[in-house]
Amino acid sequence: MMNSSPAVSIAGLRVKRGKVQVFDGLDLDLTPGRITGLMGPSGCGKSTLIRCVVGIQKVQGGTVTVLGLPAGTPALRRRVTYSSQQASVYTDLSVGENVTYFTRLYGLPSTEADRVITAVGLADQRSQRADDLSGGQLTRTSLAIALLGQPELVVLDEPTVGLDPVLRAELWGIFRGLADQGITLIVSSHVMDEANRCDDLLLMRAGRIVAHTTPASLLIESGKSDPDEAFLELIRRDIAGPRHSLDTPNEAPVSTPRHAEEDQR
Repeated sequence: MMNSSPAVSIAGLRVKRGKVQVFDGLDLDLTPGRITGLMGPSGCGKSTLIRCVVGIQKVQGGTVTVLGLPAGTPALRRRVTYSSQQASVYTDLSVGENVTYFTRLYGLPSTEADRVITAVGLADQRSQRADDLSGGQLTRTSLAIALLGQPELVVLDEPTVGLDPVLRAELWGIFRGLADQGITLIVSSHVMDEANRCDDLLLMRAGRIVAHTTPASLLIESGKSDPDEAFLELIRRDIAGPRHSLDTPNEAPVSTPRHAEEDQR
């Protein structure tokens, strides 16, 4: 039976960084076992939201519940993994040495290193030093480390930034394979053409959820055929007044995420 509880549930989240009020009453539920694309321009709050989910962001108020527990709870350390924009590897070690180090650090069997290296398609590069890897291979090495211990939620901050289209496609193929195994993924990006590779979309602007929708609904309801144009259309509507609903009743309920409420100014 599919788990019907949200993988992530956020209620009334308020976050202030310095003098900037990033979130002021954010509400959000994410469906488990799916790829949620966290989309929007740089500075819109994507990374702050990710930090809240993994439990490393100080919050003013509200709740962030992850896999049924408060974000940052020690019991979530093996169930939730996070990969930042920068590759989390030691460049003077090989792929295998990097992954094996973290495998031992986590107290996992050596077979776990073999599993994740194979899962990200780096078996042939196992003996290659990290400083000789391509950008895409470095990202996959970080992803391998993030997959140690078979996490239930994988959070990836801009994992495809700076990569060419071929490498981006390879990584998204890996993400899809993980989701097919029932793993929940949150993948942030400012590249809107990656929206079609996601199951659900969170479109953000200035610390607010402009829409919580699906790729098909985004294009249909915006009347656009291009994700960039669709997002710009939603921004225009949002600026003009109360945004239009993107609910699509003809879709199966499991595919239709709940929209976030409009934040009160």
